[in-house]
Amino acid sequence: MARLVMKFGGVSVADGRRLRNVGELVRGFSSGNEIVVVTSALQGVTDDLLECARSSAKYGRVSDVDDFIMRLAEKHEQAITDAISDEAIRDEIRSDIRKKIDTLEKAYVGICYLGELTPRSIDYISSFGEQLSAPILSGVFRDMGIESRYYTGGEVGIITNSDYGNAKPLEKSYSLIAKKLLPIKGIPVVTGFIAMDENGIITTLGRGGSDFSASIIGAAIDADEIWFWKETSGVLTADPKIDPSAKTIPTISYIEAMELSFFGAKVLHPRAIEPAIRKGIPVRVKCTFDPESPGTQIVQEEELKDGVIKAVSLSTNVALLNVSGAEMIGTPGVAARVFSALANAGVNIIMISQGSSEANISMVVEEKDLDKAEEALRRDLPREIVRGISHNKDVCVVAVVGSGMAGTPGVAGRLFSAMGRAGINVRMISQGSSEHNISFVVAAKDGKRAVQKIHREFRLNGDRA
Repeated sequence: MARLVMKFGGVSVADGRRLRNVGELVRGFSSGNEIVVVTSALQGVTDDLLECARSSAKYGRVSDVDDFIMRLAEKHEQAITDAISDEAIRDEIRSDIRKKIDTLEKAYVGICYLGELTPRSIDYISSFGEQLSAPILSGVFRDMGIESRYYTGGEVGIITNSDYGNAKPLEKSYSLIAKKLLPIKGIPVVTGFIAMDENGIITTLGRGGSDFSASIIGAAIDADEIWFWKETSGVLTADPKIDPSAKTIPTISYIEAMELSFFGAKVLHPRAIEPAIRKGIPVRVKCTFDPESPGTQIVQEEELKDGVIKAVSLSTNVALLNVSGAEMIGTPGVAARVFSALANAGVNIIMISQGSSEANISMVVEEKDLDKAEEALRRDLPREIVRGISHNKDVCVVAVVGSGMAGTPGVAGRLFSAMGRAGINVRMISQGSSEHNISFVVAAKDGKRAVQKIHREFRLNGDRA
């Protein structure tokens, strides 16, 4: 018997018919296994919830709230009708959903009158997507004759700090979850993305929060595996929209998966597998449209049998930021002041590169943060030392990932020779001492072509001829 945590979201829970399909899929794996299901909101609901909240704060029109609430209720009513056949279960869930939507409507009306939307309010509003989908999915299992209860993340024991919008779980969450869920009875359904702080106030786990929730729960109950059901066939060697020859990677290490997720691969969020890593639990990425496919398994250490490079990814919507000055050479603490200024401004640094001359520090930041990054640097850095601060928005980051690169001579030479033959100019390079990732900056117009050339150079499409 295996203990599994399965997370469904996005396309998987688009509507009632898909929820029914999820139920059938899980039932197929339930024989002889213990399963906990983590669910996201119905597709598009969270975005709609937030849009209504922003509109309510800006315009204060209660009539708009009434229209939205009616559409939201109709969407979930249709999902109940499509997913569940037992009328008694339907009526019970309808009553539950109606109460939640009434509560949500009151929150919107309050926002209309106050004209204010706080981070705490945003977390509260955005939590309703999962709160509305979880009862329906739990009802699907009951409709199939399987015992099931649903819980919010907070109810199951995910307790966080009060950093609304990007809350961090507290250590005690792991023991609380185990106490709540073990022994597993039937198929519990838990809302992803949602938690609560120590005061019982709803928090959310930020981008990738539903996957993060599943990983936290998996670690807490000592799951044998954690499965993320996606609309893709697993972790791919490249974005198939960039290179259609991209293939599914059968096995990848934790560190390779995290490196890819940091640099544009959208299958996983970097935080999603951290709890699994602490317990050494394998993570599997599977496709809801092809459940028999093994997908990609993410493990502690992977045998180096499939070449030195596993995948190449592309990050767009970034900007290159340069800090320069001859007086920086040999002056202690300049880098510390640069990074402190950006940290205090809430700017995340994606990549860093500094030459041995110390006359220039180059960084990649998200394009949306560029203005406040420059403002912080000009305000906080001494002008007699830092003479120039410049930027370039017309760039992207290419990341080449593979644990096989560690200790393998010639990988960088082969990589940049391919770029040279393709006439692609490399503007910045960054590689850590672990040698699992080589990242470099090229012009935005060259990004897709760079990915294609690398994919072909290292035969990531499976062609070994």
